[in-house]
Amino acid sequence: MDQAKNGGGRGRPYPFIIEPREVEAIWGGHALVEHYGKPGSASAKIGESWECWDANRVRNGRCAGKTIAHLRGELGPELMGPLDSKRTFPVLTKLIDARHALSVQVHPDDAYAQRVEGQPNGKTECWYVLEAEPDASIVLGWNRDTSRGEYLERVADGSLEALLRHVRVKPGDAFYLPAGTLHAIGRGVVLFEVQQASDLTYRIFDYNRVGPDGKPRPLHVDKAADVLEYHQSHAGALHALEYELDGLRRTALVADSRFVVERIALEARPHGLDLEGLPLAVMALETPVELEAHGETVRLEPYQTALAPAALDVLMLRAIGPAATVLAAAPSADRDELPRRFARAAVPVGESTNFMAQF
Repeated sequence: MDQAKNGGGRGRPYPFIIEPREVEAIWGGHALVEHYGKPGSASAKIGESWECWDANRVRNGRCAGKTIAHLRGELGPELMGPLDSKRTFPVLTKLIDARHALSVQVHPDDAYAQRVEGQPNGKTECWYVLEAEPDASIVLGWNRDTSRGEYLERVADGSLEALLRHVRVKPGDAFYLPAGTLHAIGRGVVLFEVQQASDLTYRIFDYNRVGPDGKPRPLHVDKAADVLEYHQSHAGALHALEYELDGLRRTALVADSRFVVERIALEARPHGLDLEGLPLAVMALETPVELEAHGETVRLEPYQTALAPAALDVLMLRAIGPAATVLAAAPSADRDELPRRFARAAVPVGESTNFMAQF
């Protein structure tokens, strides 16, 4: 269904509603179809919904059926702002349903991905927990300092689990996972993920599970050894920073050098969100919202994602109902862009500095 009232017929940029891509996984469940409105069979084990990804298609207006990759070439700076429109859209947003625990894994950084894998970038990511069972946890780093040698020995003798650090999670928690971080999502967690646009994953331990072919899924022990951070981790849920700007109540969650993630509270009265010259992925949470730019309006249903092109300049948002919340993820062009935003909002320098120090 075309959800743009004016459909983009005048050739101007408008908010693109994105058709997600569902990915089955042995650890997946049914929540994304049954509770989050994603297409697919209710009997399938859907682990991921790729919400904003270079190969995803637009579903509304004159650009319906075109991929983000196609639009990068067609629109260039209108979509991407100062980012290189010849390169893959730099962030990937997902919904993940971990009905069962994911493998213990690590991702490489940009330098290793380029040198060893021949890929343009590695994978730093972050998580925002949407729901979690009462005893749900994640693996987040080591519970003490270790070394490459000990890691390899424990993988070989099956005792690696003794070094894994488990952290309890609850809805609303946000976690930052720079490349090199040992991690795994535990069972009973549904979360929103923002990551660099890469699928490079080095599995270390997979609970002896088998894939669809009946064979154990491949492990990547040696490559993982190359990229792992071996110091004890003290990381936990991030300390968010709440502020108000241009009438919008915003909560900064993550400020990596590659992407910025915020939670934004909306009212029935529309307010303008300054895109600051960059594209923005917006996902509605439990309540539908309305997005408007250049006189064109789209309705975003719960857990649906839109991509706002950079050329919109200002995106008007409002709740359809008394209140709503969205998650917003933007690729970053400048490490100082968020501190400048905080300064505009008169956030005390100490609060801004403490928040940014987490990254």
